[in-house]
Amino acid sequence: MTTQPLLHSLPLFPLGTVLFPDGVLPLRIFEVRYLDMIGKCRKADAPFGVVSLTSGSEVRKAGAEAESFATVGTLAVIREFDSPQSGLLQIECVGTQRFRVRAAELQKYGLWVAEVEAVAEDTALEIPGDLQHTATALRRLVNTLEERRRAQGAEALRLPVGEPYRFDDCGWVANRWCELVPMQLELRQRLMELDSPLMRLELVSDLLARAGITE
Repeated sequence: MTTQPLLHSLPLFPLGTVLFPDGVLPLRIFEVRYLDMIGKCRKADAPFGVVSLTSGSEVRKAGAEAESFATVGTLAVIREFDSPQSGLLQIECVGTQRFRVRAAELQKYGLWVAEVEAVAEDTALEIPGDLQHTATALRRLVNTLEERRRAQGAEALRLPVGEPYRFDDCGWVANRWCELVPMQLELRQRLMELDSPLMRLELVSDLLARAGITE
């Protein structure tokens, strides 16, 4: 795997979740450090980095454990933006490129910025026959959710899986299941970091079988 320089002074958003490429991430933002960050990113049409917390909490609290986070994260681009009241933003982001943190700095008002480099994108791989059941089950789930949304109204149900759908691609199918299947945060992070989309899908297939989602 090769990496390449990507961005300097990338603002980071440490969260108790893992963002995958092409993943959909809704956020409600009220902390001053992130209100300012998101406002600047939107104005500049620039991404920010989502990294998974390994200690500390999403919201700063007096006396709380210091924030630390995984060194591999995903760029997020803002695709929906709303400010329903002063001091509150509601946004929806989409994950794009994975990155590796090379150096990070905590600024005066609690915002992390980092020098990062890109992690190679998943190679597009057709799903082999013995793993086709993972794509079939995902397609069935998405169809069910779409039918439910049509019945309840377009805004009544936001789909956790964003278009365009790529049910024939190992990495895309594996990533969507990684977002949907309950699992420990550390495992979700390790799956996101895997270089091989085929290996990721094989591990996901095992998780689905254990959960009784596929056989």
